[in-house]
Amino acid sequence: MAGTPGCPIFLLLLCAFGQVSPYSTHWKPTWPAYRLPVVLPQSTFNLAKPDFGAEAKLEVSSSCGPQCHKGTPLPTYEEAKQYLSYETLYANGSRTETQVGIYVLRSREGQSSGKSRRKRQIYGYDSRFSIFGKDFLLNYPFSTSVKLSTGCTGTLVAEKHVLTAAHCIHDGKTYVKGTQKLRVGFLKPKFKDSGQGANNSRSALPEKMKFQWIRVKRTHVPKGWIKGNANDIGMDYDYALLELKKPHKRKFMKIGVSPPAKQLPGGRIHFSGYDNDRPGNLVYRFCDVQDETYDLLYQQCDAQPGASGSGVYVRMWKRQQQKWERKIIGIFSGHQWVDVNGSPQDFNVAVRITPLKYAQICYWIKGNYVDCREG
Repeated sequence: MAGTPGCPIFLLLLCAFGQVSPYSTHWKPTWPAYRLPVVLPQSTFNLAKPDFGAEAKLEVSSSCGPQCHKGTPLPTYEEAKQYLSYETLYANGSRTETQVGIYVLRSREGQSSGKSRRKRQIYGYDSRFSIFGKDFLLNYPFSTSVKLSTGCTGTLVAEKHVLTAAHCIHDGKTYVKGTQKLRVGFLKPKFKDSGQGANNSRSALPEKMKFQWIRVKRTHVPKGWIKGNANDIGMDYDYALLELKKPHKRKFMKIGVSPPAKQLPGGRIHFSGYDNDRPGNLVYRFCDVQDETYDLLYQQCDAQPGASGSGVYVRMWKRQQQKWERKIIGIFSGHQWVDVNGSPQDFNVAVRITPLKYAQICYWIKGNYVDCREG
């Protein structure tokens, strides 16, 4: 069939990008298939114990915007190995550095071509939704959002693993205060005894939610963040993985390689976090992606400090399993002021999970590369 017969006006753009089959009215935004590289540890050596002296930062600001990042040269093979090498911090305060090798390294698929203010990251009408009631908070996908004791948000991505932003535990030079005794908080219902006797079925009434905390066993932070220190390159690597001391027993959300923005359903992303201006509340939001580079998504989702580290996700069709599936495709990082044609414009920024980052994070979770061949 030639052309796009029968395609409604509002779907023409999607048809042009190949997301809609011209011979089917039942189109589905589908997870792309990627041939992924392999990131494997090569050598590990001990480092001195850190002093845990940095102040926790609940946001990261950078003046390097989309055009700045698009103009940055791609890393060489040796540079990529340096950026993906990583530090591991253990609960006893010991620390190691692991150097990695990269195999079957392919060209980048799907590549797209300093001020601050006190109240920001809210764009026009505040479009965030506070999630109330245990029927929502304890159900997927909201139940995958957890709170870090350093003040940020994280997302459950495996039985014992939490994905978050690197700046929530490391300022680019050293670990933040409290990281050695880092804990992850899970919202649980807090019950109140009604005092009407044990025979009353309403003797335990939910009063409000509370956090139940689990200690972190170890953390992984890429050297790209530590070397870059949140400058032009560092923000691309603003992610970290936490391993808990025991399983959390909740449904988690898998990670996935971030598709190009034009392939996202409606061009939108979603995430939930513990914004500081709504203490104790889990706050959900969604918005359109405004721009992208290979490593970053630029959007104007309303957010406040505390939401950093939230997992950015989308829901797409999984062709192999013939089902809809949500996946984490990025990590909410922070805020940027950008000079756009001489006028300042601000964005909120998420770090994309690229094929290389997927291979690295998946290896941290699985401990082998065989289970990390499908993004």
